[in-house]
Amino acid sequence: MTTTLVAPAATETASGPPRAWRSLLPWILPAVAALGALLGTGTPARDIAVYGGYFLLAIVVPGTLVLRAFFGSRGNWPEDLALGTATGLVVMLAGWALGAALSLQSLLIGWPVLVVLPFLLVPRLRRCWRRGAGEPLPLGWHGAMAAVLLLVILWLATVFQNFPLPPVRFEYYKDLYYHLALVHEMTRSMPFQVPQLAGYELRYHYLSDADLATAHMVTGIAPTTLLFRLWLLAITVAGVFAFATLARVVSGRWWAAPVAAAAGFAGQAVSFGSAAATFNSGGPVTLLSPSQDLAMPLIALFAVLAVDRLRGRPLGWGWAFLPVLAVANAGAKASVLPPLAAGLALAAVVSLWRRRTTPWAAAGLFGVTAFGMLFGATFFAGGGASVLQPQPLGTLRWMAPYTETLGVHDGPRWGGLVPPGIQDAGTTGRLFVAWVVIWALLLQAPRLIGLVLPPRTRGTGDPALPLIAGVLIAGTAATWVFWHPTASQIYFFAGVIPFGAVLAAWSLADRARSWRVPVAGAVAGALCAVLLPDVGPPAGKTVGDWAWTLAVPLLRLAAITAVVVAVVLAVRRGRARRALPVALIAATLGAGVATCTAHNVDAVLDTSVAKGEPRYQVTALEMRAARWLDRNAGANDLVATNVHCRPISAGQPCDARAFWVAGLGGRRTLVESWGYSDQALARNGTNNLNYVYAPPPDRNVYALNQKAFTTGDPAVVARLRDEYGVRWLFADSRAGKVAPELAAVATERLRLGTVTIYELGR
Repeated sequence: MTTTLVAPAATETASGPPRAWRSLLPWILPAVAALGALLGTGTPARDIAVYGGYFLLAIVVPGTLVLRAFFGSRGNWPEDLALGTATGLVVMLAGWALGAALSLQSLLIGWPVLVVLPFLLVPRLRRCWRRGAGEPLPLGWHGAMAAVLLLVILWLATVFQNFPLPPVRFEYYKDLYYHLALVHEMTRSMPFQVPQLAGYELRYHYLSDADLATAHMVTGIAPTTLLFRLWLLAITVAGVFAFATLARVVSGRWWAAPVAAAAGFAGQAVSFGSAAATFNSGGPVTLLSPSQDLAMPLIALFAVLAVDRLRGRPLGWGWAFLPVLAVANAGAKASVLPPLAAGLALAAVVSLWRRRTTPWAAAGLFGVTAFGMLFGATFFAGGGASVLQPQPLGTLRWMAPYTETLGVHDGPRWGGLVPPGIQDAGTTGRLFVAWVVIWALLLQAPRLIGLVLPPRTRGTGDPALPLIAGVLIAGTAATWVFWHPTASQIYFFAGVIPFGAVLAAWSLADRARSWRVPVAGAVAGALCAVLLPDVGPPAGKTVGDWAWTLAVPLLRLAAITAVVVAVVLAVRRGRARRALPVALIAATLGAGVATCTAHNVDAVLDTSVAKGEPRYQVTALEMRAARWLDRNAGANDLVATNVHCRPISAGQPCDARAFWVAGLGGRRTLVESWGYSDQALARNGTNNLNYVYAPPPDRNVYALNQKAFTTGDPAVVARLRDEYGVRWLFADSRAGKVAPELAAVATERLRLGTVTIYELGR
């Protein structure tokens, strides 16, 4: 184990332009693959070029310069650019915040120029254009990371394929419409409002939407194209390289970077044919949660800087940047800072115990993290949406082995300090619960193996180990200790998945003495993951049926493993005993990557697109009508609509998560959908109903809104216009009655399919 900050990266001595060109060659294939995935799924070529230029000139270049000014160079270009990209995201968000606070969003295009200008004019800052002292990364790093990037692009291709760009008849996940509405809201000035409920204060970690809004305002690219394609690709790649940098920094071995990147972003929980999925079986990034995606490069940057400081590297003026970075993390995803704070606390305790001196570095970093969490709780999250409650084992309520047995009658309520089904369970039931938890954690072996077989640093007291391990332990524990009506506690674990990959890669790099054992182990794990047959769900829904069904895949795997280990020990003896931990770590990581890759290959080869349930689909004409509204309404115009529910024609109770009128129409609505409002979340479980079925927060405004569409009463329409400032009516006959009398009191501007859009005079 080594604690060097910039590890020797190459054994070859070639330098200069020829070597630089060779290091660029591996990146051609992933670049072509990414371009093909984008163009093949309808992304306009012009948008690809414009966004690529924007991301390079407005994010990567300014961010890399700021990173080097505050923290110096890593000694090589790839890691400078990786951490510089994360820094650039923070810098651009700072520009957005100033613009939104001062109503100067139109000047955002000049913000990167303002940031870069001092690096051109100030002599002392011109050094930031050059790489600092250090060995360049070896060609093997470039080749391996390019291969990892291909696997990540394979996953992205499945996302692009399964989420066509609008307008198209399709059932998009409702949160995507919600985020699209927030993107439009972030183009306006502070204070922000809930776009689906005009007049209500917005309390949410919305910085991912702000980042999308900034790109939209600067480039003019449609928010849907950014979110569904370009931004997702760029942010995912940024996260991959930021965590790869963290892996190399903590391990001191260049090849730990691609191992961690593959396990963290191109791997998933293993299955081995299991009949049910464990918690958080997928990866740490997902189209369905832009906030989670943005948090990945930001938290990785914080972790790298924390490791540097804990190992003794002074941060100097970089301390001034850290609180801004902490706030950016809190505003991206509220669940990423608490595990980091726990890791820093553990590092402080271990340092105090070992050295008997005050761990000022860990304490300072913890204080910065605490500041970020406090700022986030004050300005981003909070209110009625803060319904996260303690309930050990609450995550079981979203896992089939529990929900189909003990938890079948749990309902939507919190239900106490443990799930209701466990409260009433006997000894057999509680033993079953213990088995399900063990099973769920075993399937997460690719993420948790580093805790079981950690890097061997006892002799050095490396503070990076308790930091990374503490983050992973805290994120896992929080997922199992808390409960949320939408299972949002699982984001604690989603945010630490890459940390688990880093810890496992570090341990592998620390233990491996040659390439043969890890490669053989990875291949063996991959073969088991791909070749072991599936076990179907149990015919019965009893505790015994499920217990045996969960055990079968693991018993098969245990038998195979025992045979292989016995044979190897018989042949190699002492040497094999030393190699077994290495083989086990490699096999676990290989199985996770193979499981994910096999799934993605199957998805890409399946060219059919699941458009969702017909009753939940929004039609292409409805989408076109909403986009027309976006093009023709004033930026701050208010819209009234009769669209509220999923499905659109639902009666009572109404699943109030339509969101698409504000999401695609781009304007605030008087009252569209309230399913994610603080008031709705606070009513979760009332009348044994989930919060999404709660009544509207202001029933009088809702009744007035509905009356305008069903009666066309001139007095009612006048009240909407004069008292509430409504300028447009978005009427959809699929949602309910639309009175023909509306044509007499409002100007019809568009009729398209079931949608009629009216403009009200001022």
